[in-house]
Amino acid sequence: MNFKRPEEECGIFGIFNHQEASNLTYLGLYALQHRGQEACGIVSSDGGQLHAHKAMGLVADVFGDQEIFKKLPGRAAIGHVRYSTAGSSIIKNTQPIMVEYSRGAIAVAHNGNIVNAQLIRSELEAYGSIFQTSMDTEIIVHLLATAREDSLVDRITSALERVEGAYCLLFLTESRMIAVRDPYGFRPLCLGRQGGAYVVASESCALDLIEAEFIREIEPGEMVIIDKNGMTSCFPWKKIEPQPCIFEFVYFARPDSYIFGKNVYMVRKEMGRQLAREHGIDADVVIAVPDSGVPAAMGFAEEAGIPFELGLIRNHYVGRTFIEPQQSIRHFGVKIKLNPVRELLQGKRVVVIDDSIVRGTTSRKIVKMVRNAGASEVHMRISSPPTSYPCYYGIDTPNRKELISASHSIEEIRKYITADSLGYLSPEGLDMSVGAVPGSFCKACFSGEYPIKFQNMGREPQMDLFEKEYVK
Repeated sequence: MNFKRPEEECGIFGIFNHQEASNLTYLGLYALQHRGQEACGIVSSDGGQLHAHKAMGLVADVFGDQEIFKKLPGRAAIGHVRYSTAGSSIIKNTQPIMVEYSRGAIAVAHNGNIVNAQLIRSELEAYGSIFQTSMDTEIIVHLLATAREDSLVDRITSALERVEGAYCLLFLTESRMIAVRDPYGFRPLCLGRQGGAYVVASESCALDLIEAEFIREIEPGEMVIIDKNGMTSCFPWKKIEPQPCIFEFVYFARPDSYIFGKNVYMVRKEMGRQLAREHGIDADVVIAVPDSGVPAAMGFAEEAGIPFELGLIRNHYVGRTFIEPQQSIRHFGVKIKLNPVRELLQGKRVVVIDDSIVRGTTSRKIVKMVRNAGASEVHMRISSPPTSYPCYYGIDTPNRKELISASHSIEEIRKYITADSLGYLSPEGLDMSVGAVPGSFCKACFSGEYPIKFQNMGREPQMDLFEKEYVK
């Protein structure tokens, strides 16, 4: 039976002008593993040719053999960890994509989602284009290859003028690396330096691992060109008001990362403090649903003056699949992932902090688990507003009919998960926690107000990302 856990998006990493480019890219991807566990790949450049190694699986498994790095020579490399937001989970959809076209070889790594991809693909196919994958990223490659402009920068500019949606991109040729962030800045992307080498990564935690200096975040709508002469930057598209994804703070980014001008851990802790202000409760102990709920739970406990304890212990050694007894243990999937510490919970009024509720099935199982461990009361607190709408900008979420808050009131959800009380962080409280001016972040998953509208919005099912069911 399949083991289900919250899926992520994708992560990208690149380094230019370092003698151990491929090895450092491997380490960078290792730091970004939380953003995707389906597949990974690295493409390197030795100055005259591109070399690739890609496979399904975790970074440590795919690149576990040192002999692989002998096949990835050169002083430049880009890498990608994947969770499929567009395209099925098969080896041919593994990134970076590497192609040969009239101007030479190029590789592309992409984090995001092109919302008008199907429309462009149909148009390209009508003119004879042949696609090798089902990924929206390949559309960018076709647009680049068919562009009429002479320079690569102009070709990339022309190609991206056609697409709508979220994209952080890394391009690698024999002689340069180019990073691009879409004008809305939906996904994070940062720039660093390691000695004489430039580094680009989805999150700053990847820079920390290789001891690279954090320079700055790549700005929305910016293109950064890195070659033997150094780094240049341009803003080739019309400037618009950025709308970075606020759910990066809620769940996706690593707590030690610095994104959108903030440290993720400190933001999550403030979410917990604000949650306590809005939904305080008389209780004996605060616990978190690990791992993403921990900073918010610590903030809640501090603000409420209630002790924080590690009341739920997570098993970090669960693989993507496991064999389940037929009926010998009920709710086996949750039990293999989480286990309560009975001595901390027995006879206690317990506050359980989590980052979100999607379908509600896992929250229901967790509440029952805590009660079975002897808790006298179980109060559920969520460090984000109700998730009521799907995301179309690089996160593969359930469609709206599967989101419990889309069709049920908070009181109905409380009854379903069998908690004694339930409280969500308000949208205003989320803004305050992030230190954001209202409207400065994309909160479409909470509000349904999408920064980019497109024809098929709401018709294409997007499945299984926020879902916190551990067994289906």
